[in-house]
Amino acid sequence: MKVNRRTGLLLIGSLSLVVILILSFLPRIPQDQAYFNFADQRNFFGIPNFFDVVSNIPIVLVGGLGLWYLLLLFFPSGSKATGDRWVHLPYLGFFLGTFFTGFGSAFYHLEPDNESVFWDRLPMAIAFTSFLTAMITERISLKAGLFWFLPLLISGAGSVIYWRLTEQMGMGDLRPYILVQYYSPLVIVLLLLLFLPTFTRSGDILAVLGFYGLAKVSEILDKEIFVLGGILSGH
Repeated sequence: MKVNRRTGLLLIGSLSLVVILILSFLPRIPQDQAYFNFADQRNFFGIPNFFDVVSNIPIVLVGGLGLWYLLLLFFPSGSKATGDRWVHLPYLGFFLGTFFTGFGSAFYHLEPDNESVFWDRLPMAIAFTSFLTAMITERISLKAGLFWFLPLLISGAGSVIYWRLTEQMGMGDLRPYILVQYYSPLVIVLLLLLFLPTFTRSGDILAVLGFYGLAKVSEILDKEIFVLGGILSGH
């Protein structure tokens, strides 16, 4: 269902306002310490929580390959880059966030706690908001995407920093980060449904979001999946 630009923006803007208002009236959401009690805590080769740590290697590789490809687009050899390269800027942020998520997540899973999870969530927030900006660029306009790129990036990183500061003050509040992590994919889906694409195939993006949703379900069923075969956990 495609709509005209003004109607689509009004729908997304109104929904965003409602979601923000609802979250603002909810009580603070501190970090549940039981969250860090993952099912698979086996130690191999002197590495604690081995599989949760090394499973981040593909994330680093994908992020690195994406960065390498985009840097070639920004700085092509033998010719000058054109203004068209700026359409790829949000993807540069996305793959940068993905690359450092691999390292941050590996560090976090060595010793899961409030201190280490900060370095996992910070690059993830950058990846979420960058990907959202990429969809704004493709579905609305390059001008809109570049306009929102820095504010959304700051908001994403700020949500994690805010959570960490409130935890240190004994008033932990995950609400802004929850907004970034879960509402960003919803806005992306709305952008896919309401606006015509520039060059990205909607089915591919929906598949990516579907795999992300599957990963979150697996994370929730961490222990149940580990019990099934005792090989890998859901996380």
